[in-house]
Amino acid sequence: MSENKPAPAAKAATGDIEQELYQKRKKIYPREVHGLFAKLRLLGVAVLLGLFYILPWINYEGRQAVLFDLPARKFYVFDMVFWPQDFIYLTMLLVIAALSLFFFTALAGRLWCGFACPQTVWTELFMWIEHRIEGDRMQQIKLDKMPMNREKFIKKFTKHFLWLALSLYTGFTFVGYFTPIRELAAAIPTWDFGPWELFWIFFYGFATYGNAGWMREQVCLYMCPYARFQSAMFDQDTMIISYDPKRGEPRGTRKKGVNPREIGKGDCIDCTICVQVCPTGIDIRDGLQYQCIGCAACIDACDDVMDKMGYPRGLIRYTTENILAGKQTHILRPRIIVYGLILMALTVGTIVAIINKPSLEMDVIRDRNSLFRETGMGMVENVYTIKIINKDEKPHEFELSAEGMPGIKLNTQQKRIYAEPGSVVEIPVSIEADPDKLTERSTPVFFRLQATDEPDLQTSEEARFLGPVPGR
Repeated sequence: MSENKPAPAAKAATGDIEQELYQKRKKIYPREVHGLFAKLRLLGVAVLLGLFYILPWINYEGRQAVLFDLPARKFYVFDMVFWPQDFIYLTMLLVIAALSLFFFTALAGRLWCGFACPQTVWTELFMWIEHRIEGDRMQQIKLDKMPMNREKFIKKFTKHFLWLALSLYTGFTFVGYFTPIRELAAAIPTWDFGPWELFWIFFYGFATYGNAGWMREQVCLYMCPYARFQSAMFDQDTMIISYDPKRGEPRGTRKKGVNPREIGKGDCIDCTICVQVCPTGIDIRDGLQYQCIGCAACIDACDDVMDKMGYPRGLIRYTTENILAGKQTHILRPRIIVYGLILMALTVGTIVAIINKPSLEMDVIRDRNSLFRETGMGMVENVYTIKIINKDEKPHEFELSAEGMPGIKLNTQQKRIYAEPGSVVEIPVSIEADPDKLTERSTPVFFRLQATDEPDLQTSEEARFLGPVPGR
């Protein structure tokens, strides 16, 4: 049975409108731009990618300087070694990273997105390769419109071959932070990779190829949550990239050297170059938009046009909404000061904590089943579990003792405790005390742990000894 479907005109007449949930992507051809901010982006790309690709190849004291050795549960960062028990430091670093994002966003908008985000950094590199092979914006558009021929095939093949090679090397480098990269390189001729190593090389490689080569601005517009909640960190005094409508409107073309005021126009000549250089394809002249990643390419492009026209720079610039509205602005305001102080305190505190990171830790856990008990000899006994964490890179033998009350006796099956590097050793112990010498129901006692082969390696931990008090 066929179904009668209304014609488009009938749908419009009856108010039935079809809408697509996802707009089909229109390829963006960003134009190359030169200027101060382009140089800063290039510097950021060089430094960040340089660190990423070079760090795994640096050796330090006979081992890879930066290595996250998951099977051995060791994380090397030059002369520092972190164990799973040091997870608190990673937590603090993540808190500092999040707070830094809040601080710099409230201060100057999306600096992270425009200059340091991995998506931006690798996209810049992929676009550089694309421009070198296919040419600038108009050449790329012309190439895509022409039918497939020898020239087009060679350019497209070369571009994607280089993209794939760079992506796979990126995946290889990523895995090199978890498996010694020289061992990984030695396995290339025989293809003797472990299954997980091979999986992550290809997974990370194709993720780089897809995100930086194909999806590009789609990652920023649809996948990244930061674009959605950034407005919560903006206020009227946040430095953002903006077009000055008071100076630029009304727009219009004119000859070079013409005074715009004499022809009743603003400084904007409506050349649309600011749109052509935008990696997300927006028009900055439409105002603040969540699609803007703050790369400042439009500032460089507009300044170049203003120079050619003989007009002052800054039609598009870093400014605040208050300045554009003719109001007074405050860069140092309570939000910035509070963020800055908290960020500084956390950063300094974390650095000090990492520098003074102990090589030995001990936890004392009381037996929860009974507060205390009396032995056959009339003594009061408390039972504990001692947890010893050896964070040093070599094994140690330790001696355990207890002090804090007169006449106490430490009972343990292990007088000497052996702990491998990075290991956690748990031993049950008990303390006996004469009830006649107890003056409080809860008395502090101290467990002291000392390495027999290294006297400076020691630690102590306080615990409570519970028992009856005579005469009460």
